[in-house]
Amino acid sequence: MPRLRHLLTLLPLTLAATLAQAEDWPAPIKQIEAKGAKIIGSFDAPSGLKGYAAQYQNRGMALYLTADGKSVIAGNLYDAQGNDLSAAPLDKLVYAPMAKEVWAKMEQSNWIQDGNKDAPRTVYLFSDPNCPYCNMFWEQARPWVKAGKVQLRHIMVGIIREDSPGKSAALLASKDPQKALEAHEGAGKASKLQPLEKIPADIQAKLDANMKLMEELELSATPAIFYMDDKGQLQQQQGAPSPDKLAKILGPK
Repeated sequence: MPRLRHLLTLLPLTLAATLAQAEDWPAPIKQIEAKGAKIIGSFDAPSGLKGYAAQYQNRGMALYLTADGKSVIAGNLYDAQGNDLSAAPLDKLVYAPMAKEVWAKMEQSNWIQDGNKDAPRTVYLFSDPNCPYCNMFWEQARPWVKAGKVQLRHIMVGIIREDSPGKSAALLASKDPQKALEAHEGAGKASKLQPLEKIPADIQAKLDANMKLMEELELSATPAIFYMDDKGQLQQQQGAPSPDKLAKILGPK
């Protein structure tokens, strides 16, 4: 998945609300808004057009108001060389703020640190203790983590087996969650991690919050990996990555 454009309606667009309140949109733009689009902001466009960035049906949408202000054209605008003139404004006004908000949501989630907290690169993953592909990615990432170049943050959930929530709870409730996670993942199939039979209320609240975030992001499997690419853009990888993807996620060794 190259970009997180499917997340547009999954979290509140506070920027959109602020801009919408501050602007008095032209009548044709208001009509698009009345049909369910969220108008996020405006931008300059060529050929006498005025551009507007909107969110509609899980996607960013470019709107172009004609010079007379009486009509609006919806869709991407291309120049004579075939360059998409709508991409940059939509990235700036729609996708970049949403990516920032998604990253902030993960920062505030209940995760277990894996690696040096001062590592220059941080990678988030939704992880289930019974997920073999989570363990595969844990193994793949060891050279980067041990070198102090990457910190993984495991957002613990329980979706694979009946005892998954109890095992995630056991890790979160451990006196040293990082050490407990390392022992569990390092043992692989031989792990002796036992699920909590009765999950304390505070730990259950953490698991519930992680699950809520996973559902908001419309994720259905683990590991769901999130990282910032070399351009500072938020990217997602579903499942254990192929070897050629590792460098993109974790950076150079």
